[in-house]
Amino acid sequence: MPQLIATDQDTQHHNPNEWDDWLNTSPGKYVLEWEEIHYANAVEDAFGFHALQIGLPQMYCLKENRIPHRWQLLLESQSFISHPSPPQIEIICQSSIYDLPFENESMDLIALPHVLEFIENPHEAIREIHRILRPEGRIVISGFNPMSLWGLRQYSGRLFDQPFLPRSGQFISHRRIKDWLNLLNYSIDRGRFGCYGIPLKNSTRLQGTTFLDKVGDRWWPFFGSVFLLSAIKRIPRNKWVGLVKNHRTRIPSALQPISQNNTSTNEVIHHEI
Repeated sequence: MPQLIATDQDTQHHNPNEWDDWLNTSPGKYVLEWEEIHYANAVEDAFGFHALQIGLPQMYCLKENRIPHRWQLLLESQSFISHPSPPQIEIICQSSIYDLPFENESMDLIALPHVLEFIENPHEAIREIHRILRPEGRIVISGFNPMSLWGLRQYSGRLFDQPFLPRSGQFISHRRIKDWLNLLNYSIDRGRFGCYGIPLKNSTRLQGTTFLDKVGDRWWPFFGSVFLLSAIKRIPRNKWVGLVKNHRTRIPSALQPISQNNTSTNEVIHHEI
């Protein structure tokens, strides 16, 4: 069982109520429905002893996983109050994502649903998560895709002070996250884009455009409004540098043993790397 360590409260620079309110809108429910399906597919074949979900208590990312010890770390006390604890999941409240209360290499699976885009230093958070994830462990990350119709709507909406997504989100492209993971020697084992519907707040109108999900998956897969990445933590292996060479050394005749079968020269093989 991972050892708990005392931590300070996280200092996120966003209003948690804004994010919660947005998830209760039609676009928010649309995103949660898509991510529940694809998180289930991403974590169902992950094995080990300990799994962790950070943030987003509105969705149970580890529900379909069979790891015996599952944890959910909440970064906001209001989220803990407003959302009941899921069954068979242990809750940790008000912990800093930059100082996670777990030992080094103690987690087999970590889910990060829309966490990196609502914190001040996502790169530092990735390094802290890397610390507690064991070798060959899996990390699953989801977020909004800035290179999408929703991203374009968010950019134009900010110009007129009418953002479509939560105002405080600093949305990070999946390519940038892949670069961060590559630097830490992760290998991407799967990825998916989704939610190709038109960015509309009206429920009926939004549902009328969800037919684009099938079309988008086929024709423009990288422009989905939401992405999900799954990556495996790899440990570099030692590599031998250079070639094995055989050097044959001639033994002086004065040191050769006297024998009837003795030849003029005996050879000894030395192996050098």
